[in-house]
Amino acid sequence: MHTQGVEERLGPAGEPMWFVRSECLGCGLRVGADVAAGEASGETFGLVDRLIWSDDAKHCLERLPPYVQELLKPEVERYARAARHRVVTYDLFAEARQGTAVAWDPAAWQRLDRVPASIRAMARLELERTAADRGLSSVSVALMEEVKAKYFGMAQKP
Repeated sequence: MHTQGVEERLGPAGEPMWFVRSECLGCGLRVGADVAAGEASGETFGLVDRLIWSDDAKHCLERLPPYVQELLKPEVERYARAARHRVVTYDLFAEARQGTAVAWDPAAWQRLDRVPASIRAMARLELERTAADRGLSSVSVALMEEVKAKYFGMAQKP
């Protein structure tokens, strides 16, 4: 079986999941499997046979100018291999670019869902980058308001 793609999803209880799409190159049989994030590339399942980008991470990369893509893709893939990951997820992509992982407060995460889909990935990346630059371990609603005011002049009034 040859891995065709990985979609990042949230499971029924809100836990991160992957939907791994695979195809037999000999007979053309296509299958998909929902697994807990990270387990598909481990020894338990072995569904991911090579370094592959998740659909979300690939989308973020494709939104960058082509000359930036050419520089960034090998750098992120080196980072993923050094960390022994077979799937470049959105979070790993952001971590490789920022040099650190940034968590999200639950209230801030829920609020991000209300951001229009067309700019959600860009907003998420900017918020995580701002938090990392300030040495914060997580994105909070207060930080979201501050960034919103900075870029759009739309902060909520108390």
